[in-house]
Amino acid sequence: MNSRIASLLISLILLLSACGAEDVPKPRGYFRITFPEKHYRLLDTIYPFTFEYPVYGQIVKEEARPGEGDWISINFPKYRAKIHLSYKDVHGDIGQLTEDARNLAYKHTYKADAIDERVFVSPEKKVYGILYDIKGNSASSIQFYVTDSSRHYLRGALYFRCQPNKDSLAPAIDFFTADVVRLIETIRWK
Repeated sequence: MNSRIASLLISLILLLSACGAEDVPKPRGYFRITFPEKHYRLLDTIYPFTFEYPVYGQIVKEEARPGEGDWISINFPKYRAKIHLSYKDVHGDIGQLTEDARNLAYKHTYKADAIDERVFVSPEKKVYGILYDIKGNSASSIQFYVTDSSRHYLRGALYFRCQPNKDSLAPAIDFFTADVVRLIETIRWK
């Protein structure tokens, strides 16, 4: 009889201890991306500007439409990323150029959670600009322009060749944002 009570008691204890917190599904995981060390080289060619860009990027001259200025890209094939750059001479239309840049950045509002603006001002180098940090699942995460306000204007945008997903792209966006900031901080006009 005692063994029967003992086994019933053990069974009851095991049954009660098996009741625990409900299992919940694990959040979706993403592949770990390893990034190279930050090293830069100077772009100093035929263009009316120079800047530093990452050694893990490739400069590619893009085909521009007539009257559209010079288009180049910094390609990062391993990460399926590209920084598109377009240069224009300023012909008294700096207000229109900067407004166009703002409009292009804010076209992402319908998909963006927020758009933060970071202003760059360097009077000694004659470099003025705004970086638009677009949060959320927008097609472009970073857009910017820099100018000297009288002759030179350079606009850029970071794109990834994939479906926008702010969670999976966050590490890559942070990594390449630092490269864009370096480009802005090192630009010089010729």
